[in-house]
Amino acid sequence: MKPKIGMSEIHLNRCIDLLSVILSDEMTLYIKTRKFHWNVAGESFMELHKLFEAQYATLEIIIDQVAERINKLGGKTIGTMNEFTLLSRIVEHPNKYPIQKAMISELLSDHEMIIAELRKDIDICAEECHDVGTADLLTGILQQHESIAWILRRYLS
Repeated sequence: MKPKIGMSEIHLNRCIDLLSVILSDEMTLYIKTRKFHWNVAGESFMELHKLFEAQYATLEIIIDQVAERINKLGGKTIGTMNEFTLLSRIVEHPNKYPIQKAMISELLSDHEMIIAELRKDIDICAEECHDVGTADLLTGILQQHESIAWILRRYLS
């Protein structure tokens, strides 16, 4: 049953599709952050191990919020690695285990890409689809990614 919340079915479906891409990005980044958490080594091992753990914990919350928003709009939430891989804008690097600085740089690049894409996604939700609820959710998510990116950037300064 589609919700009757003042949005056309076309706009609901557009936002659901957009949120599915965002969910895929978040899941891919979550998995990459976990991989780096598991494989970080070197002088600052424990500090980065804990940093990556805190970051993937934040991503877990974001993932749940996005998945639930899809349901609130009347959609079905995707949930397989295959679906996430097909939709994600994040590039994975199987069988590659970078050194600490490269891990940080790669995660920073991914967070900055998500920030840039979220800015566009927020405009689509607010202006094209008249969905201020999703736009508001995405604005909060964008701010969390900005904070993570800021921290990662400081490690590279």
